[in-house]
Amino acid sequence: MFRNYFKNGFRNLWRNKTFSAINIFGLAIGIATCLLILLFVINEFSYDRFNAKADRIVRVVFRGSVQGEKMKEANVMPPTAQALKADYPEVLEATRLRAYGRPRFITGEKSFAEEDFAFVDSNFFRVFTFPFLQGDPKTALLQPHTLVISESVAKKYFGKENAMGQMINFKGFDAPYKITGVMNDMPENAQFHFDLLGSMVSLPESREQSWMTSNYYTYLVLPEGYDYKKLQAKLPQVVEKYMGPQLQQNMGISLAEFRKKGNDIGLYLQPLTDVHLHSDLMFELSPTGDVQQVYIFEAVAFFMLLIACINFMNLSTASAAKRAREVGIRKVLGSRKMELVRQFLFESLLMTGIALVLAVAIVKLALPSFNEFAGKKLTLDFFSNAWILPGLLLFGVLTGVLAGSYPAFFLSAFKPVSVLKGKFQSGKGSSGLRSGLVIFQFFISIVLIVGTIVVYKQLYYIRHKDLGYNKDQVVLLPGSYWLGKNAEAFRNQLLQDPRVVSLSTSYYLPAGPSDYNNCMVYPDGNANQMVKTLRYDVDENYIPTMGMRMVAGRNFSKDFATDTTSIIVNETTARQLGWGLRAVGHELTRFNVDDHGKNIAYRIIGVVKDFNFKSLHERISPLVMILGDHNSGNYIVKTKAKDIPGLLSSMKERWTALTSELPFDYAFLDDRYNSAYKAEEKTGLTLGLFAALTIFVASMGLFGLAMFTAEQRTREIGIRKVLGATVASVTALLSKDFLKLVIIANVIAWPLAWWAMNKWLQDFAYRIEISWWVFAIAGIAAVLIAILTVSFQAIKAALANPVNSLRAE
Repeated sequence: MFRNYFKNGFRNLWRNKTFSAINIFGLAIGIATCLLILLFVINEFSYDRFNAKADRIVRVVFRGSVQGEKMKEANVMPPTAQALKADYPEVLEATRLRAYGRPRFITGEKSFAEEDFAFVDSNFFRVFTFPFLQGDPKTALLQPHTLVISESVAKKYFGKENAMGQMINFKGFDAPYKITGVMNDMPENAQFHFDLLGSMVSLPESREQSWMTSNYYTYLVLPEGYDYKKLQAKLPQVVEKYMGPQLQQNMGISLAEFRKKGNDIGLYLQPLTDVHLHSDLMFELSPTGDVQQVYIFEAVAFFMLLIACINFMNLSTASAAKRAREVGIRKVLGSRKMELVRQFLFESLLMTGIALVLAVAIVKLALPSFNEFAGKKLTLDFFSNAWILPGLLLFGVLTGVLAGSYPAFFLSAFKPVSVLKGKFQSGKGSSGLRSGLVIFQFFISIVLIVGTIVVYKQLYYIRHKDLGYNKDQVVLLPGSYWLGKNAEAFRNQLLQDPRVVSLSTSYYLPAGPSDYNNCMVYPDGNANQMVKTLRYDVDENYIPTMGMRMVAGRNFSKDFATDTTSIIVNETTARQLGWGLRAVGHELTRFNVDDHGKNIAYRIIGVVKDFNFKSLHERISPLVMILGDHNSGNYIVKTKAKDIPGLLSSMKERWTALTSELPFDYAFLDDRYNSAYKAEEKTGLTLGLFAALTIFVASMGLFGLAMFTAEQRTREIGIRKVLGATVASVTALLSKDFLKLVIIANVIAWPLAWWAMNKWLQDFAYRIEISWWVFAIAGIAAVLIAILTVSFQAIKAALANPVNSLRAE
């Protein structure tokens, strides 16, 4: 029986080669798109789940509000882990991680710098699952000045030599570190990626008992089946017990009084597996994903596959008239309906199987480009993942059944008497269904076109918005401290170059990754009006080099020795404190900042115009600037537009002449700014690509429906031509019904597209308004595509010889 099904199915495919090729290719595109997105979605939801205790690990985070300014931070205070472990028996393990930047280290006669260094507690490997290649994870970091490195670092710096027991000297550290463990590289789907982990007991600040500073990422292990929200409900007691007294001591205000003024601070718990997709916190260890983007991808995958199946149905039913006589003869010869259903379903599965093979080939070819685009390392490996092959087969069967079910039951329902008499009619119900499917296809296409336009409009706005600083022709040279005593000489050499407009040095940048410092200040000695701000340590050239503008007072200056205890605030800080442009001359006090935990008062000398030092997703928040070391930080070089390549070459020569410890490196500030919006750019590209694919597949479905309609109206067209109808009038006759479908699709799509994109834009504090012409462009594009698609078949039918048409009837 199946052999007969196969023969008949293959013969039918071969007899209609063009139709079969279009159908298989359309279905392959839909399946390939769905597979690619499925790989991406599975990867996004897999983050941190490789940990053996993933479902029991939570992260302690800090949230609060001070003077209306919201705080949401991924790190907490040094003693948090110790306090929770001591006070709550349900906390089985509590461990900390302190990211420590890019230290320079020396091994033998070689000097290196690694981006990913952190201090961790000795029980870190009892919480997280990072297998060791050498050493004992239980004891590797018990002693001070011990170090665990990744396999990549071991190979990079020691080659075939055994790394265990080797000594590494870090610049600025008080003692050399001994390698006591080599671990596997951290997985790509981990929320952090460190290649060097130092023992926390080596870091004196880790033993501080201050609840007023936060730099420590803290993780807890809870019992199996325990609801973390029960522990979270107890955390206000921790705030009362530990933060309250220190708040009273430092600010002279009780926690109750602090809250009465509308302020609040607190600790909260976040499941480890929620961090990547559901975190909205500042100071994450690595860029997080966006669950909304994942949901968009899932919806696109579903609709792409659904549209491909709809296309299959339309093309199958469009060719039904050609097979109507075959069905009639089969029924007369005794074929039962279910036998015909099985035959047509088998043909559908055969085509789906071929499309699936083609789809896998497309995925294999597209994966390298997709990985580069998505920043992933996705693979379609049938051997490393046992579920892939069975999953693909099940996927193919379900798709084949879904795509072929309607055509199978539609074809098998033909009445043999009517068919053999040449009176085959599809019926109003099936015609309405096909029209509805075409409307649905173009509805999705129009929504994606609108989405693509809105995303690119928002990206254009982001790139051209007045940020309050000038990001163009600004070159960044990281790591001035690597030059040591030669830093001043390098600085002077750059300033003497006529291609350099100005130069500043600071660790703090308004675009891309940057150092950060929280700062608690209060005005004119009034601790009750405390404000949470960010702090920038800058030199006197920072504001002019960055193209910022003073709206009141003055900039820092070497001519004023008192500027070491002066401060500049942004407009938001001045406004929040009620001063506005009259802030100059007032006093701001920072508390708990010197070596003895005392407060320091600064005099405000200027107000800088607000600038976007955060993402445009967030409103500008309070910021203060104080005078820092002009030889410490990143060199920020404002250049002239001419001969930038020559300037970079000259910088490299000068850098290399002064130090051989670190290779010359540079970046452009505008590139760092643009990279902060890669997720939005990817969303735009994704929507654009899928809009094009959806339109292509939808056009194939429309083509099938036009072909079906032309065949149904062959006699009518012949009669009209005999009576004098022109090609244009016949073409218009066949096209107008399809244009109605596209117009209906527009009417349905526009409100939904507006709602979806307006919701997406709400994630931006600074955003565009959606203009009416966006919908007009999408609608016109859909109409033009429909006209081009239908016109081909309509003109072909209109040009046919009416004598042949009437003779066939």
